[in-house]
Amino acid sequence: MSAPLADRMRPRSLDEVVGQDQVLGAGKPLRRALEDGKAHSMVLWGPPGSGKTTLARLIAQLGVQGKPCHFIALSAVLGGVKEVRAAVEEAQQLRAGSGQRTVLFVDEVHRFNKSQQDAFLPHVEDGTLTFVGATTENPSFELNSALLSRARVYVLKALDATALRQVIDRALADAERGLGASRLTMADAERDALAQAADGDARRALNLLEIAAELAGTAGTIDAGTLGQVIAGGGRRFDKRGELFHDQISALHKSVRGSDPDAALYWMVRMIDGGCDPLYLARRVVRMASEDVGNADPRALALALDAWDVVERLGAGEGELALAQAVVYLSVAPKSNAVYAALNAVKAEVASQGTLEVPAHLRNAPTKLMKELGHGRGYRYAHDEPDAYAAGERYFPDGMPVTRYYHPVERGLEAKIAAKLAELRARDAAATKEGGR
Repeated sequence: MSAPLADRMRPRSLDEVVGQDQVLGAGKPLRRALEDGKAHSMVLWGPPGSGKTTLARLIAQLGVQGKPCHFIALSAVLGGVKEVRAAVEEAQQLRAGSGQRTVLFVDEVHRFNKSQQDAFLPHVEDGTLTFVGATTENPSFELNSALLSRARVYVLKALDATALRQVIDRALADAERGLGASRLTMADAERDALAQAADGDARRALNLLEIAAELAGTAGTIDAGTLGQVIAGGGRRFDKRGELFHDQISALHKSVRGSDPDAALYWMVRMIDGGCDPLYLARRVVRMASEDVGNADPRALALALDAWDVVERLGAGEGELALAQAVVYLSVAPKSNAVYAALNAVKAEVASQGTLEVPAHLRNAPTKLMKELGHGRGYRYAHDEPDAYAAGERYFPDGMPVTRYYHPVERGLEAKIAAKLAELRARDAAATKEGGR
């Protein structure tokens, strides 16, 4: 058999598709539509090996009103507007001649720019094409609204170990398309190990199985040693730019914020294992230190910066230990987002106001003219006041009420900061009352 095992074992019916019950289970809208011959334009969003291409082919096979559709496959990586126009022309000729409808499958559709995506919209609109796009990226960010308004989005999931075992078992048993004629033996432990190594990707599972079968040769057994050679060094799914990347950094950040050092370490290692640049992680850890720990433990920011420095000096391999140290410290440190909340509140206030003048007493007066204009007049030098605090002094623009943006939490060092601010504000109130008499 010349075709790869993954291609030979491609499901030929909806019942052969495994692991996508959320869209293809009994009674689900997509399954009902396909079985009723009411194929419609759609975007299939899911990780590699989840069955996007297979489902597109089945959509064409089931067709419209019991009549199979012509299937045209394009890759957005290799094609462009020229290829789309050629596909449209082919579809128009078929429809005018035999009346056959066409399913246009665009793999990696997120790689098309806006004008390329717009090229086939009129032909989707008038029914010349049933569009099926496949993407590993979030359609909300990568596809334009005009295309999304004409196509329904279906989310496909990575296959779990149970589903991958079905794929592996079927390939080993199928004598027509799979490896059944070879009478290979493979113990359950090795099948489970292969399912885990495939990491949610059916195509990867079958490719690894095919290589293992070739290595087994005349021995007829795929044992632990043979399988180990095949799956050694396999990486987990990770996209340095895409949805999975953003999901994992979100999980890391929220684990730190949630004070779970074990989960935080897990997500950090997952990202490094997938090829994430440790310097990116170091920058994000610094952000976490300011956003979620803040003044509850100012040492967290220093430790995060130290970890960044270590990663730069020692490189990824040796530097990751310092990064792990920082992640664990931030996870167990007392938490405060008071500075983060204060900064956002001030930004909103500044954006909503005009350009308020700096009060005269707060301005510098380095020249005679400035002194004559009253710059600096009445300013109270804090170091000359009791406890180096000018009680009752105003630092906001004239006419703007004194506003409290920073509200320290009762955790860590900020509990002491809160107490200190409360004391100073009490002195301000007393000084204001006394001055008003």
